[in-house]
Amino acid sequence: MYIKHLKDCLEFIAGDNSHLREILNPGKEKININYSLAWTMVKPGEKTLPHKLKNSEVYYIIKGTGTMYIDNEKKLVEKNDTVYIPPDAVQFIENTGEENLEFLCIVDPAWTPETETILKDGR
Repeated sequence: MYIKHLKDCLEFIAGDNSHLREILNPGKEKININYSLAWTMVKPGEKTLPHKLKNSEVYYIIKGTGTMYIDNEKKLVEKNDTVYIPPDAVQFIENTGEENLEFLCIVDPAWTPETETILKDGR
């Protein structure tokens, strides 16, 4: 049995400018999974930098409200919403609420630095 507590995961500022805690990543731990799982937080009035991943990604919103941008689309997201982000899609999320926007990120295959590109100019 493998149990990991969120409070024990180091919080840092990710490349997209979000607050992130990496929960599971098979490249960093001896676990037999193909995906990675992270907790992410964006403060009110802030947004992540546009970025894209070579792999697919899923967000599960656990707290707050925001606007999700994927390529040329944008949609309101809120608690209990699940968002699928296809590989190579330009994405970012904006916290439009008054509380922290918190969500889980699942990347499959697992996230590595080489699979992510930060797009400071939005392209």
